[in-house]
Amino acid sequence: MLQQNKIQDTVEKLKTQRDELIVQINLAKAETRDEWEKMEKRWHEIDQKIKTVGKEAREASEDVVSALGLLADEVADAYKRIKSQL
Repeated sequence: MLQQNKIQDTVEKLKTQRDELIVQINLAKAETRDEWEKMEKRWHEIDQKIKTVGKEAREASEDVVSALGLLADEVADAYKRIKSQL
């Protein structure tokens, strides 16, 4: 009887841990999806700015290039975080 109670306790603890993990995984998925959507907007900004810079001037100012580099770095870092969460 003691062994059976120990097994039952272990199973109950595992069920609780499982339920907690399911909630955490679902939250992580939502957070990852939210971050992806945010970075998609930033990606489109990069894409549009590159097209604009290319059309308006062959030699973009250092400020524009620098700002674009920072934006690209932000998106790259977010992509790394998203990939590590998948």
